[in-house]
Amino acid sequence: MTSAIKKIDISSLKQGIEVIEQEMQGLKALASSLDENFSNAVDRILECKGRLVISGIGKSGHVARKIVATLSSTGTPSIFVHASEASHGDLGMITEDDVVMLLSNSGESEELSNIIDYCKRFSISIIGIARNKNSTLIRAS
Repeated sequence: MTSAIKKIDISSLKQGIEVIEQEMQGLKALASSLDENFSNAVDRILECKGRLVISGIGKSGHVARKIVATLSSTGTPSIFVHASEASHGDLGMITEDDVVMLLSNSGESEELSNIIDYCKRFSISIIGIARNKNSTLIRAS
């Protein structure tokens, strides 16, 4: 019997290692960027008497859905509210006992503005996650 030996594609292996190393660098940069805002957000979530309501639009919305699925399966009551649908009746799903987490790459997504205004009107805590630290979303959170 002869055994077939599978040839390892060295270029694919090298590329895989490079991707993992880049991700490690990204995680290190993320870890070093955490500050008291992170602690405040965690405290708000832990103190929440209602649910963690998470929203975003586009790719941020997909990430928001995944966060909700993960948190729900680990015991943190959470729901996803679609940012566009919120303006058409779904804002009523958000209560004064909830904490709202909004995700946006730019922090300027127009679809999130109605949620931000609603939260301000009813003094509902907002946790904002955005690339732009000077964005409307981050200033509101």
